[in-house]
Amino acid sequence: MKKNWFYLLLMLFSVAFVACSEDEEEYVEPQLEVTLHNVSGEWKLQSWANGKPLAEGSYLYLELVRKDATFAIYDNLDSFQTVVTKGRFVIETDPELGAVIRGEYEAGGGDWNHRYIIRSLTAREMVWVATDDPRDVSVYVREEIPAELK
Repeated sequence: MKKNWFYLLLMLFSVAFVACSEDEEEYVEPQLEVTLHNVSGEWKLQSWANGKPLAEGSYLYLELVRKDATFAIYDNLDSFQTVVTKGRFVIETDPELGAVIRGEYEAGGGDWNHRYIIRSLTAREMVWVATDDPRDVSVYVREEIPAELK
């Protein structure tokens, strides 16, 4: 009889340990290939400069258009009202860095301050790292640009 109790308790403890397992796998969103098609769309800058969020009330929206490789930036970072900046962008593949995005402002406005490695791209998030400063990290999330800004 003692053996039966021992086995019964052993089974109960085994079931308890299995049922309370903390090894549940977290869902990891799949990475997308960095192509014009996959990066195109509307994005909102969520954080920059090593994860710092934008100041309260500040915003930056980025629209990347696949058809003609153009961009539009809608922001109020240096102004009290929305500033719209447009231009063209290119995605290149560097053998060492991977996918690199760079842009040129329209009307002779010059190049972007940095070229960016697209370090991560999912259906919902894109992470850029400046090629010349690995501390310069920008995180964009897919979000529709408000109609009043366009």
